[in-house]
Amino acid sequence: MSNTIAGGRGAAAPMILDAAVIGAGVAGLYQVYQLRKLGLSVQGFDTASNVGGTWYWNRYPGAKFDSESYIYQYLFDEALYKDWSWSERFPGQPEIERWMNYVADRLDLRKDFQFETTIESAHYDEQTDRWTLTTQTGQVIDTQFVIACCGMLSAPLEHVFEGQDSFAGRLFHTGRWPREALDFSDKRVGVVGIGATGIQVIQTIAPRTRQLTVFVRTPQYISPMANPQYGPQEVAAYKARFEELRDTLPHTFSGFEFEFPTGAWNDLTPAERRQRLEDNWAWGSLKLWLATCPEMFTDPTISEEVSGFVREKMRERLRDPRLCEMLIPTDYGFGTHRVPLESNYLEVYHLPHVTAVSVKDNPIARVVPQGIQLADGTVHELDVLILATGFDAGSGALTRIDVRGRDGRSLKDDWSRDIRTTYGLQVHGYPNLFTTGAPLAPSAALCNMTTCLQQQTEWITAFIAHLRQRGKRVAEASKALEDRWVAHHDGIANATLVTRTNSWYMGSNVDGKPRRLLSYIGGVGQYRQQCDELAQQQYAGFDIR
Repeated sequence: MSNTIAGGRGAAAPMILDAAVIGAGVAGLYQVYQLRKLGLSVQGFDTASNVGGTWYWNRYPGAKFDSESYIYQYLFDEALYKDWSWSERFPGQPEIERWMNYVADRLDLRKDFQFETTIESAHYDEQTDRWTLTTQTGQVIDTQFVIACCGMLSAPLEHVFEGQDSFAGRLFHTGRWPREALDFSDKRVGVVGIGATGIQVIQTIAPRTRQLTVFVRTPQYISPMANPQYGPQEVAAYKARFEELRDTLPHTFSGFEFEFPTGAWNDLTPAERRQRLEDNWAWGSLKLWLATCPEMFTDPTISEEVSGFVREKMRERLRDPRLCEMLIPTDYGFGTHRVPLESNYLEVYHLPHVTAVSVKDNPIARVVPQGIQLADGTVHELDVLILATGFDAGSGALTRIDVRGRDGRSLKDDWSRDIRTTYGLQVHGYPNLFTTGAPLAPSAALCNMTTCLQQQTEWITAFIAHLRQRGKRVAEASKALEDRWVAHHDGIANATLVTRTNSWYMGSNVDGKPRRLLSYIGGVGQYRQQCDELAQQQYAGFDIR
């Protein structure tokens, strides 16, 4: 590997690489590890000062796994898996960040990463068939392959309201939370957003604030989180399942340990259906969403039955008719939005110092020095404003880089018209650019992330090995192959109720973003099978030279 050296007019010579990996999260760490083993000169880059990806940035109060800890794991190395022990079923961010650092140290990956480095542009040179990457400091990287492991939820929507810069208090986006401890005990705190992140923040900080105001626009269905502590016996039990998990997780619908039961929902008696709902609710994880029945995603009647069950559970806890009207969804079905896990979240609204303010019909107009002003002129005075306003999911991390492919085409411009990929692994027009966590793959949103990111990075590594073994330098998805995948993706997506709702799954949270289901909803196992078939067919449909 060639490091940057002084040259020319005081400029630095380019860093010459076989492969540049953008991102030091779950995908980026494993991708660098694999390419290094393949013998490539590879370097990873990350804006952060350390490894962790989403678990570096999202250190807001209450940030946790919503995948079981023993599932959100690398499964390529039994010793790596078993030599780390989790303290509970759904650990918090500090423990997760420690685990990410354990992985980096165990695999000796730090020497292969350059931190505090933001890739600002990536341009393909058709004369050399190589990519030129430029960082925020002007450093130049000359590389054959670019593998984008930027994360599916890593482009925060930070500047969402007029006047944010005028706020006299402290303002935070949950995806860019400061490292220092914050004391809210004497503060009037406002939270905008009640998705999965907002719920975690609200239920965690509510007891620690003098006053908490939650601005509610879109109510969310919830599912309770059962989070037992793990002692030696529980740890030994899950570690004993390593081979079972390794062999089954990649082939389930969602990359989790559970799967949809066989048989039709309507063949069950009402009592049997109720019992399955009660059992999955009591399981205290995403099982209610991802293992009750597939028909809830396609059949409006069944969707309404499941949704009615969850509404009933929420009403039992909320009690207050005003809160029920504000916080319980009625205009979309359970599971067509991302389902948040929670721990006593609904009970927070019964605390005397917590106020829920509906901004559905009286929206936030702007941020003023004193706090938030609504459309009717009402001002809610705040000392701290927390924006749990989400991300430009799936596509945002890449479109914030100036990516230019063949003929100077811009990925940002292309995706502003139509978000298309080939299996979420490449984009036609961008040779030797591989993607993970990108649109039109399960890893964009609908998968236990480690399951899907391991599969994608392994597929990319195998493809690059295939090219090198045959003395080839360039691979690009053909338009025909991309067209087939997009049609297949849309055919499955449009048969579901998910595409009939407005959510970040559909890009609806970003003004002007093309409407398409970001995540492949055909199932993790089916997606893996189709990717495997591509490899078995010697990557037919890719232009290779």
